[in-house]
Amino acid sequence: MRFALVFPGQGSQFVGMGKDLASWSPAARETFEEADDALGYSISGLCFEGPEEDLRQTGNTQPAILTVSMAAYRVLAPNLPAGPAFVAGHSLGEYSALVAAESISFSDAVRVVRERGRAMQEAVPEGEGSMAALLGMDRQEILSLCAEASSGGGLVTPANFNAPGQVVIAGRRADVQRAISLFREKGGKKFVELPVSAPFHCPLMESAAVRMKKILSDIRIDSLKTVLINNAKALPLQDAREVIPSLVDQVTSPVLWEDSVTRMVAEGVSAFIEVGPGKVLAGLIRRIEGAVPVCSFGSPEDLEPTLALLGGRNV
Repeated sequence: MRFALVFPGQGSQFVGMGKDLASWSPAARETFEEADDALGYSISGLCFEGPEEDLRQTGNTQPAILTVSMAAYRVLAPNLPAGPAFVAGHSLGEYSALVAAESISFSDAVRVVRERGRAMQEAVPEGEGSMAALLGMDRQEILSLCAEASSGGGLVTPANFNAPGQVVIAGRRADVQRAISLFREKGGKKFVELPVSAPFHCPLMESAAVRMKKILSDIRIDSLKTVLINNAKALPLQDAREVIPSLVDQVTSPVLWEDSVTRMVAEGVSAFIEVGPGKVLAGLIRRIEGAVPVCSFGSPEDLEPTLALLGGRNV
């Protein structure tokens, strides 16, 4: 069976994530200890106990999700029947995928994503940007709607192509509101304004992209041992020289998640395993490729059904 491991991004966090895994598995526990040492503070305590308002801060959320994802991966990987055909991650999750593919060390990644969170938070003053999920319209309609809402000097663009009929937009707050009004005028029925502190994956993140290029140039990056399908172009990536341009582009470009999943299925993937907190990606994959089995691994009780799906051994 050709399967892919996929890693979640921001929005999957919750207080208590990873706690059961760390209590159950020495490999998971050591991962949290490694993250605490790399960061110089207890990200494990924030994951396990909160408080929620601190966990929601982007500079904390990103290393927290990456740490839980890698703790889960280190528990799961030795029990897999074979290596994955591909890895991929949604936004922040692409860093988890790179660690799993042995391109970036975990300690470097956890420090980098802390700075990524800070850079993205500081790129736009709080309250000036906004994001919203628009449901039920196709991609071309959303592109046209954003272009209309941006006329006259505005700025709102697609930020996430998550699944058919589910597109997230981002930009200046007033322009996002204008896009929502146009969405409703054009027959759109459902939208959700997202509780985020900055408009991610749009051109307003340019200063964050510049910062990330400098930060990434200071760490070791190796060629990937597993092919990654990247966010910015939904294309295979394996050469170390392609990693930094891909991660920098990702900051200001929309996340092509629907395209990424479709690409992996076209390449022969017949099962997906979401590795990390929550089940957001599993839900999206079912909307994109409903016939392909998917499961989530983020806690001890998930191990048996995950291995049953893949035909692996239990521990």
